[in-house]
Amino acid sequence: MRFSKSSLASLLVAASLAVATVPAWAQAKKVTVTQAFQSMLYLPLYVAIDQGFFKQQGLDVTKESAGSPTAALSAVLSGSAQFSVHGPEWTAIAASKGAKVGIISNVVNGAAVYIATTPDFHYDGVKSLKGQKVVTGLMPTTSTSLFMKLLKENGMNPDKDVDMIQVQTGSEAGPFLGGQAKVAVLYEPGLDQVAAQGMKVVLGFPKQYGAYAFSSVTARSDVDPDAAQRLVNGMELALRFMQKNHDQTLQIALKEFPTLDPKVVTNAVNRMLADNVYPKSVETSAEAFKTGMDTQIALGNLKTQPDYATFVVPTYVKKALALPQ
Repeated sequence: MRFSKSSLASLLVAASLAVATVPAWAQAKKVTVTQAFQSMLYLPLYVAIDQGFFKQQGLDVTKESAGSPTAALSAVLSGSAQFSVHGPEWTAIAASKGAKVGIISNVVNGAAVYIATTPDFHYDGVKSLKGQKVVTGLMPTTSTSLFMKLLKENGMNPDKDVDMIQVQTGSEAGPFLGGQAKVAVLYEPGLDQVAAQGMKVVLGFPKQYGAYAFSSVTARSDVDPDAAQRLVNGMELALRFMQKNHDQTLQIALKEFPTLDPKVVTNAVNRMLADNVYPKSVETSAEAFKTGMDTQIALGNLKTQPDYATFVVPTYVKKALALPQ
């Protein structure tokens, strides 16, 4: 088929107009998000990936697991990852030492830590734990930090009044069920794993502390702002989805943790949804941030509160919150 010069010119103009109208979001950007470890706490991230919210925003996300919060943060500091997901306290500690990093999105807004005991243990408040062996996560981890803060608030000395058996974070259920202690401090799904074996849940930190900046997305101050905005937008869409689609959220969790008993996954997700562990938006409130940082100040990891107005970067959050419902 032959085209006249005028027809060919028209086709070229039409093609150029079509290219010009392709939105910026269509040009996918590749980024790496490094999480501390695969965790039910980070379910909003998995929902954003599974439901294509990042792709919708023009991001090609590679998810990696670092093995610890500090290792995940180190990936961002070194430039091998653009974003990391872990407790914001580690970002604040790094910033206090001069690192140019900040929080750009909320991920977990409740202190998702619980205390469980054996069925025969008589629990009558925190002081009942005095003199007990307690299985906890290996420091530094927020669960153990919170437990130590709780003891101090109740006039107890963590180093003298309890015998903490610190184990690799995520493995607390094993030694607890094995009889090494009558008390354990646990994250999910460890909590519902032991509950399924008849252990008692005696205290939940989400209700103890309310809004608590527990896990966040960290980025360097020189991060590509366009990529950061796309990521925060995707997280916002995921959090909205979770609030409205509990059954589908549960199915995503089951897919992310295929080796766990489905009942344990179901109970864990339902518990954290009911306890408002997962935030309703990417915004980290000043109150939640202060509560989280106060824990680190009480433990001596931070000297003062970081400047909320600059450390918790508001730019990306405001634009994400303005996305159509």
